[in-house]
Amino acid sequence: MSEVSRRQFLSVVGRGLACAAGSAFLPESMAAVVTSFDSGYFDRIRRFSDNHATDIHLDEAEIALLKRVAARIRRVQNTVGYGNFGIVGFDQMVRVGKRYSRVERFDDQELQFLERIFYEDASRLGFYGTKVLYRLTDEIPNKAVVKVPRTGQFLYKGESLETYERIKAAIGDDVVLTSGVRGVVKQMYLYLNKAVRTGGNLSRASRSLAPPGYSFHGVGDFDVGKRGFGRANFTERFAKTDVYRCLVDRGFATLRYPQGNLLGVRYEPWHIKVV
Repeated sequence: MSEVSRRQFLSVVGRGLACAAGSAFLPESMAAVVTSFDSGYFDRIRRFSDNHATDIHLDEAEIALLKRVAARIRRVQNTVGYGNFGIVGFDQMVRVGKRYSRVERFDDQELQFLERIFYEDASRLGFYGTKVLYRLTDEIPNKAVVKVPRTGQFLYKGESLETYERIKAAIGDDVVLTSGVRGVVKQMYLYLNKAVRTGGNLSRASRSLAPPGYSFHGVGDFDVGKRGFGRANFTERFAKTDVYRCLVDRGFATLRYPQGNLLGVRYEPWHIKVV
């Protein structure tokens, strides 16, 4: 992203979130250093779905653009199918827009917006995790993943698939794969939808899920839940289920975002750390 576009974006979304370690990218190992100087950190994470004074918001014009882009990506998902959407790359998404009239092509303003969102330093929004997909056009190689039967989800071959199969063997059919591989496009879509629901509050969106490029779903992590538990699988209520207790008892509950984490994200007992 050019310096001009970065300044333009920050003039819209930034009203000055002072970062204790400056504007440089912060790896996970540095998160404790940053948050130790911020007495409001744990309050923001505890009340992750509330607005806070230091949050960064889009203005009205950017919110309108946000909604337009999110709606177009939703049409891409409907066109390629929910399962396949998880491994769709950015360039493929753009081609789908050009090819299908029901989607319509992404215009320059929309593409620039997506670029700015992807390359923004997430620590300015209060997210201190590691970036694992560095380019907007990074793709998930088809040969590296496998579609898990009866789930509509993909997992990486090797350690990710083997971990899931061990979980299934240990716990049985009561455990389900709720979210597998997410490329840049799917994570972007989830993030933009969250930003729509928060009224353009990017910091609040970042407390609920990793910004695009920062999600370890792109390199191997996955989510599990209890069969029949629905949306509650993505709440702290999951930690009270027998499935979660089995995960703990069998040694599978190695979490990416445990309670009290310093990465700027709410507690996620459903998120299995693989990488």
